[in-house]
Amino acid sequence: MAVSLSSSSTFTPLTLQQKLKPTHGFGRLNFAYSVNSHGVSLRRSAVVVSAITGASGTETAGLLETVKVSDLRGNEIPISDLWKDRKAVVAFARHFGCVLCRKRAAYLAEKKDVMDASGVTLVLIGPGSIDQAKTFVEQTKFEGEVYADPNHASYEALKFASGVSVTFTPKAALKIIESYMEGYRQDWKLSFMKDTVERGGWQQGGILVAGPGKNNISYIRKDKEAGDDPPVEEILKACCA
Repeated sequence: MAVSLSSSSTFTPLTLQQKLKPTHGFGRLNFAYSVNSHGVSLRRSAVVVSAITGASGTETAGLLETVKVSDLRGNEIPISDLWKDRKAVVAFARHFGCVLCRKRAAYLAEKKDVMDASGVTLVLIGPGSIDQAKTFVEQTKFEGEVYADPNHASYEALKFASGVSVTFTPKAALKIIESYMEGYRQDWKLSFMKDTVERGGWQQGGILVAGPGKNNISYIRKDKEAGDDPPVEEILKACCA
């Protein structure tokens, strides 16, 4: 489209805002189109939201309303039952064989005594089978509760990031090297099981703090890339302050 202006024309600057729904690991994306005498420009900004309150917490709980996870005995339970009658820190792993997830489990477990003293339960959910979850517990000796999400329903509902570009990043590579130097190991057998391979192993996770009360979700942190752990002090402030 061409626009012709005479020398006597008056041009009034115009700005249009378009808001898109939240996407993988980000808050709301804002696109601003600015029209002025120099033409049209496009700006985009992304905001990552960690703490959520009020309506936002209720909205997040609504996304999980029909989601179920499985305990190690194979019993399906609504995910919101994990915090319905108590407060819980819920960590979502990339997959049960992931070395970075094993490090996340350990760094949260190191603060379990603080959580216990505050009446907070530590929970880990992984996308995969119940057998994978059992193997994870046997290998890591994780002291919190562990649940499997075979259908990845909670990950899809919460719109956690997924993809090659958020899995293989320079930061993630450094985190993997650090994890190996600290003694953590990837379980390649778990990593190459059918469920993980079919989905590419590109799933990312996050952490939320919720309860008591099904709709009481006070904090959520969606990983932007593999190994994107928030400071543990941030989690403790959300759950135990």
